[in-house]
Amino acid sequence: MAQAPTGASGAATPQWTSRFAFLMAAIGSAVGLGNLWRFPFQTGENGGSAFVFVYLLCVIFVAYPILMGELAVGRHKGLSAVGSTIGLARDAGKSSGWGVVGAVQVFAGFLILPTYSVIAGQVMAYSLMAFLGEFSGREATDAATVAPLYDGTLMALFWQTLFMAVTIFIVAQGVHKGIERVVTILMPLFFVMLAGLSVYALATGAAADAIGYLFAPRFSEITPGVVLAALGQAFFSIGVGGAIMITYGAYLSRNENIASNAGVIAGADTLVAIVAGLMIFPIVFAHDLDPAAGSGLIFGALPAVFAGMPGGFIIGGAFFFLAYIAALTSSISLVLVASAVGEEQFKWGRARSAVICGAAAWALGALAIFATATGPWFDFIAGSVALPLGALLLAIFAGWIVPRATMRHELANASDGMFRFWRFFIRYLAPIAVFLILLLGLDAKFDFGLNAFIAGMAGG
Repeated sequence: MAQAPTGASGAATPQWTSRFAFLMAAIGSAVGLGNLWRFPFQTGENGGSAFVFVYLLCVIFVAYPILMGELAVGRHKGLSAVGSTIGLARDAGKSSGWGVVGAVQVFAGFLILPTYSVIAGQVMAYSLMAFLGEFSGREATDAATVAPLYDGTLMALFWQTLFMAVTIFIVAQGVHKGIERVVTILMPLFFVMLAGLSVYALATGAAADAIGYLFAPRFSEITPGVVLAALGQAFFSIGVGGAIMITYGAYLSRNENIASNAGVIAGADTLVAIVAGLMIFPIVFAHDLDPAAGSGLIFGALPAVFAGMPGGFIIGGAFFFLAYIAALTSSISLVLVASAVGEEQFKWGRARSAVICGAAAWALGALAIFATATGPWFDFIAGSVALPLGALLLAIFAGWIVPRATMRHELANASDGMFRFWRFFIRYLAPIAVFLILLLGLDAKFDFGLNAFIAGMAGG
């Protein structure tokens, strides 16, 4: 058996007990609330299966190489995202300042938590409320109406606090007793519930309309703007740029094939998003709802639809519990990323680090609840700046700074052809593509004309 890597303190870094445990944790971190509505909506609005085809190309040639690079960087040093990038840079005779790669990624992942935990708390509340029949008597077409019992900041704070407390407790138990134990139970349950709800929706809803919306190929609708939308969706859905996969890679056995595992993670995340569309849109079209309503659809219209179904309190409760699992497994990974840095760099104990990092995220979430203007800024800085910047720096770091021999050693199970594929795309295409995502995100906020230019190209 390969020797476990050692952390900064000299203690052996814990490793995943099995490939199954690692994959459940990694897939759980990638699968989030956005999979349940954003990807299906993007697919339907941007060319159906033609969009899926473009999306898959973006996954293969951009997100997948970065994902492989993150796992390889993490496994090589067996440290946190910051420790791994600093250590690899020093081993390569480069400045330890390259630790900024890990620092930016940790910052990005941490800054996702405040608003994400608020939404996840609402999902948690909705699951219980649906099971208790609290959604009866609402109009299904009123997507903006806030559900009963969830109409104030104190209620939002309560559920956000409860959600973060559960997340912190799990991370504080460690990789084996906490994260593995939870994900190996919840993720299989998630897949079974997702499949069951999808079958129910297809059998009772407008299945033909949903399938046509999602899968009818409309190649004439593929424009430069749609390609960039597919690129952005692939990048954010797989979850690169937030230090999660560097951290999870640190616990990965040397016997594991990074290339194949990364393929399973990316493929499972995409499959979940597609099946989620088959779960939601038959119901949406059967009740003449707006598929573009986004969060208004999830939190406004669908609860009333569930309430009007025979046994809808069970279906609605199961749907929101499904979303809760997706939110929890993602939040666990984000708290772990930050707490691993606290444990390694500041010598905090495992539980103490989880509590400190989780409490800091909770406080920012509370700020987003009471000062609503802060939430969009958290989202903008994390999603439009830090995440793409972290992925861009990782692509440069793994492709140009870390010696080729080091990366070949980490990807030893990959064929020569696969390694050449990875090295070419992480050095050339991935940085350019992620840089475009970064520019578009900044342009959406400050409007220096790039999005307008792309829209003009599409119109022309």
